[in-house]
Amino acid sequence: MADLPNLSRRAVMAGAAGLAATSAVKPVSAAAAKTSKPLSRGFLWGTATAAHQIEGNNSNSDFWLAENVKPTLFQEPSLDACDSYHRYEEDIILAARLGFNAHRFGIEWARIEPEPGKFSEAELDHYLRVLEACHKHGLAPVVTYSHWTVPRWFAAQGGFEHPDSPQLFARFAERATAKLGPLMTAASTFNEANIARVIQARPELRAIEPLVRAMLAACAKASGSDRFASVLFADIAKSEANQVRAHELAFDAIKSGPGNFPVGVTISMQDVQGVGEGNRSTEIEDAIYGPWIAQATKADFVGVQTYTRIRVDANGILPPQKGAELTAAGYEFYPEALAATIRYAARKTGKPIFVTENGIGTDDDTRRVVYIDRALAGVRDCIDEGIDVRGYLHWSLLDNFEWVFGYKQRFGLVSVDRKTFKRTPKPSAIHLGALARANRL
Repeated sequence: MADLPNLSRRAVMAGAAGLAATSAVKPVSAAAAKTSKPLSRGFLWGTATAAHQIEGNNSNSDFWLAENVKPTLFQEPSLDACDSYHRYEEDIILAARLGFNAHRFGIEWARIEPEPGKFSEAELDHYLRVLEACHKHGLAPVVTYSHWTVPRWFAAQGGFEHPDSPQLFARFAERATAKLGPLMTAASTFNEANIARVIQARPELRAIEPLVRAMLAACAKASGSDRFASVLFADIAKSEANQVRAHELAFDAIKSGPGNFPVGVTISMQDVQGVGEGNRSTEIEDAIYGPWIAQATKADFVGVQTYTRIRVDANGILPPQKGAELTAAGYEFYPEALAATIRYAARKTGKPIFVTENGIGTDDDTRRVVYIDRALAGVRDCIDEGIDVRGYLHWSLLDNFEWVFGYKQRFGLVSVDRKTFKRTPKPSAIHLGALARANRL
């Protein structure tokens, strides 16, 4: 580890050289620099990550099992991921060198409580070291208590369908906060608590339901259980009320301290655009948000997580328009969606806004830079309108394990060699990092 700073510096310089060589990425002009506006000194610039997607070998989690049973929806298993469980300080140093001042990451419930009621002090110490590294290198840690994954034992007893699930999640939150709370800058209970609603609202995603049922049945059999429930593929009729209560109990436990930091709700938000008379846009909004907007009104902030728009006519959700640019994830390239969802969240909740995720899956980094610039232009407009936007955390720092799509979709500002785990910043990393360092929009 002794030569890590020099290695990271060379990697950053390589990214800078790539930026200079990329004709589609234009430097900020003197005129543009004069018209941009400085932000408050407390504005958070950073990147977002998830424990399961970057740490590797999260073998006590429900997703690890789901990736390895047959049949499975996952195109490949996570295995070592980005090995960030061991290389977390390398990632933190790199993020700081790029110019960021914040780092969003998850603490893994499946590691901390591998068996019901049995907590690992060694794993809590691990996440304490991650928090300490953030502070050491000038990054404000923004912590997610559960980023979709849960312990395998929890899923095998029914996940959030189980009547005891709210108390079990709150117990984990209380225990984690007791150890880690004093070093947190901000936190959220769940990542995109409404994700199952988003999936169920999309007709093309409902087509995978038979395979999901077969995969979860295989997980149940492998667990010696008659059930196995996933947050991502939840039956909201059976689980959502419990998950809402779990959030409420965990929120109270976290706020009880130790530590004194804002706790919010992060929501998967789409720019829902009505098309034509009688369009069902309001119905679709209600369907994808459910009770979570109301929960955000009781929290300290709302985390806006936006990637694209949804167009809705009288018959429901429309496919992208003919000729529309699509990302590698198959949705429309539409960075302007971010400003629309910030306005929606502010109007509906009256709470401060953190952009806790925004980004694009692509192998063309020039398009990532364009996406970032257009999205941030919308953030600037929202701030000019008086909306209390307090941070922008880009998804993601690293090319990582993108859930059912495996490693084929690349959202990272930094590429990761799948064999050596070498991190190499892309031109987009240098570009966004420079904006963060200047703290101007």
